[in-house]
Amino acid sequence: MTLLVVLEHDRGELAEASREALTAGRDLAAKLDASLHALLIGGAAEPLAAEVAANGADVIHLAEHDLLVDYGPDTWAETVRQLADELDATTIMAVGTDRGNEVMAQLAARADLPFVANCVSIDTTPGDEPWTITRIQWGGSLLEDVTLSADQKLVSFGLHAVAAEPFAGASDGSVELFEPDLDDELAVTMVKDRVVLSQGVTLSTSPVVVSGGRGVGSADGFAVLEELAELLGGRVGCSRAVTNNGWRPHADQVGQTGTRIAPEIYIATGISGAIQHWVGAMASKKILAINTDPEANMVTKADYAVLGDLHKVVPAISAEIRRRRSS
Repeated sequence: MTLLVVLEHDRGELAEASREALTAGRDLAAKLDASLHALLIGGAAEPLAAEVAANGADVIHLAEHDLLVDYGPDTWAETVRQLADELDATTIMAVGTDRGNEVMAQLAARADLPFVANCVSIDTTPGDEPWTITRIQWGGSLLEDVTLSADQKLVSFGLHAVAAEPFAGASDGSVELFEPDLDDELAVTMVKDRVVLSQGVTLSTSPVVVSGGRGVGSADGFAVLEELAELLGGRVGCSRAVTNNGWRPHADQVGQTGTRIAPEIYIATGISGAIQHWVGAMASKKILAINTDPEANMVTKADYAVLGDLHKVVPAISAEIRRRRSS
């Protein structure tokens, strides 16, 4: 029995979602008593094979072709389909990023198979049919229990639904080259160019995020949050109300219609914590809420809370950080 995990990378840099996929894949392969195969697509991914092996993959497949020089949903999906057929893979999975779900949806259409996206848990034992799956729906505002019955099962795990964990065993995975048979017509959708909006740590990858909501009061009010984020080596985020008011760009929005984050600590200031915002922040390891309203949703769900005026509390935190660093 073979489980094939589709991994993501950006021109040779392994995505954090791929580490989550390998963690989820190891667990699922153990339940199914299956061997864990991983797929890296494109020549730039070759240096990543050792890292993937160190994360528990039994076999790493490197797919290379002239049409795989960059990401394209059609070429990637067809590559996955051909490799899965060659391996007789019983399960194919990815992580539910935009790219992961796009590839899996394309694959499902080509194979005429059902696809269950954004899973958080899969209950199965070898030979059992159907699978019982809990998945995220409505951007994380509810969980749905579904059953999946198919000869070849296609699933994706929700982004940040599984924490990436290092593999404790020996890293002795083998590497095999795979060259799919791809028609030029599949290049109808392919990345041709990129525009860099920001460099360095991004909102989605930052270990510290300091966000402000309507309670910040104005665009100028974010200056104290910028200062704190800089001191902590983090990024500034915001709620949808802030972007609606034009105080910050949409790229800074945390939430269901913005960026989903998973920092070590999320500092939410002046944010009520509507469900749409909570969906984007709930994967944070720890949450500190600063708010004057003790009944605010963000306060009641946070790990820590400070009840007070953010315009007094945040500068006080920054001043204390500077004092301790100078002593």
